[in-house]
Amino acid sequence: MPPKPRKKPAKRVFQPLPKNSFWIESDAYDRRVWGQLRIDSPSLRELEDKGNTLLPHFGSLLQDIFCLLFKYNINFLKDPEVLPSALLNQKFLHGVQQGGQYGILREQTLLNEAHSGLSTLILGERLLALVREEKLLTRRDLRDLWDIQKQEELVSQTMEEYENADTIPEGELSEEGKKALQKAKDKMTGEVQGAEALLRHKTAQLKEDLKQIEAQAMNRLQAETIKVAQEIEDAAEQAETWGDTIGTGQKSPPGQKLELGRRLAGNEKLKKLARMVGRMKFHALALRKKVFERASEEVLEVERGDSLHRLLPHELLMLHHPVLRKDFQRRFLDQELIQYSLRGVEEKGKGPMIVCLDGSSSMAGDKEIWSKAVTLTLLEIARKQRRLFRSICFSSAETPLQILDMNPRDRYQADTKTIMDLAEYFPGGGTDFQRPLDAALECLGQSRFKKGDIIFITDGECQVEPEWAMRFRAEKERLGFSLFSILIDVGSSSLGTLKEFSDRITTIKQLTGDEAKEIFLEF
Repeated sequence: MPPKPRKKPAKRVFQPLPKNSFWIESDAYDRRVWGQLRIDSPSLRELEDKGNTLLPHFGSLLQDIFCLLFKYNINFLKDPEVLPSALLNQKFLHGVQQGGQYGILREQTLLNEAHSGLSTLILGERLLALVREEKLLTRRDLRDLWDIQKQEELVSQTMEEYENADTIPEGELSEEGKKALQKAKDKMTGEVQGAEALLRHKTAQLKEDLKQIEAQAMNRLQAETIKVAQEIEDAAEQAETWGDTIGTGQKSPPGQKLELGRRLAGNEKLKKLARMVGRMKFHALALRKKVFERASEEVLEVERGDSLHRLLPHELLMLHHPVLRKDFQRRFLDQELIQYSLRGVEEKGKGPMIVCLDGSSSMAGDKEIWSKAVTLTLLEIARKQRRLFRSICFSSAETPLQILDMNPRDRYQADTKTIMDLAEYFPGGGTDFQRPLDAALECLGQSRFKKGDIIFITDGECQVEPEWAMRFRAEKERLGFSLFSILIDVGSSSLGTLKEFSDRITTIKQLTGDEAKEIFLEF
């Protein structure tokens, strides 16, 4: 009787680890919106890079926070569907969601890309600060998280080796080879089982440790959510005010709005500057408006709004229908009527503007705010008149000049980031008039800035060499430009040096927009 064939040992099937580190369900649209925000916002990318060095899956946590604030329906995944090393993220998300201020914060962020992104950025920064200060986790907890992630990698690698060993064809092996292969598989099976057991043990221990700090962590997270809710409301309001005050001539994408809100959040100097520019801009543009002449305009596109003089004809027809008239009135209040969008063709300006802005220590405080308000109002005039605008911020001879081309693109649109760079920059130090004016002369020598003029904004506290002043006046005569100085006389100031090279000097006596009106008539 022939011997019975030996049964092939049954293959052990292991449950693979989940590949997912996100706790909140997201669709393609959610991921696309978040991905575009990351592309447009350097602050988000920087925060993610910093967080990934401290916590596993910090980038996944940021996306989950965004979805928690942005999405209409929030669905959490179950524990077996997410990697154990992302367990802390789940605690963070529940801590934010269960806070009393979550509903208030969500009212501002629901389906609003910019507000959700800004809230995610601020909340992510707060979480990272709490982790660094060990107010949420101990160093041991952080070490355990990284150990679990390494154990996950080990389990996945061991499972992959086990699967690869099973693909080796046994028909080509000798009996000894088959025995050796089976022995290796048995050894790998034991290694996978051991690695899985250790991962389960570490995960269970981490859950137990997190339970002990859960109440304290929840309270801290809820307190941070309250602060973020207050800050996002203020930042959103300031961003809207800033956007209305300093028009860039275009609609900003959500990522740029996020960056603007982040830089405005808690920045009292910029808030004060925005208010002042708003007043000054109103006076300046009102003075420049020609009462008896209307700028030529052309139809650009169709948009929604409530401008009755620009409505499409079929909208007006609805007023004759008793039922459609009510719909017309509703859409009028909601600014949802279909109207023409007009593009004004502004008259071309006299030439480029080159503004030299004093950033020395004597300009600190109200002088800085006032000088930058004048600069940004001139920028708005330059944008409307399609004129190039270059800013040169200076201080001492040793400090490098900050030279910014504020509207170099098509249609002379101002860039929000460049405006914020100008508004925030203040070098301090001594004062040197010669370097910025030499740089302005060099600029006027370029073809694109030909026929431009210089506006010099300072408190006047500086001296220049007589030989330099003589040489500068000769160059001014040769190039044929004008130099208009604006003396910021809030506090100490001096007119003496400005008289040596200025065609005209205007002073400002109070921190209001009323005295500044005549400045803008010349431009």
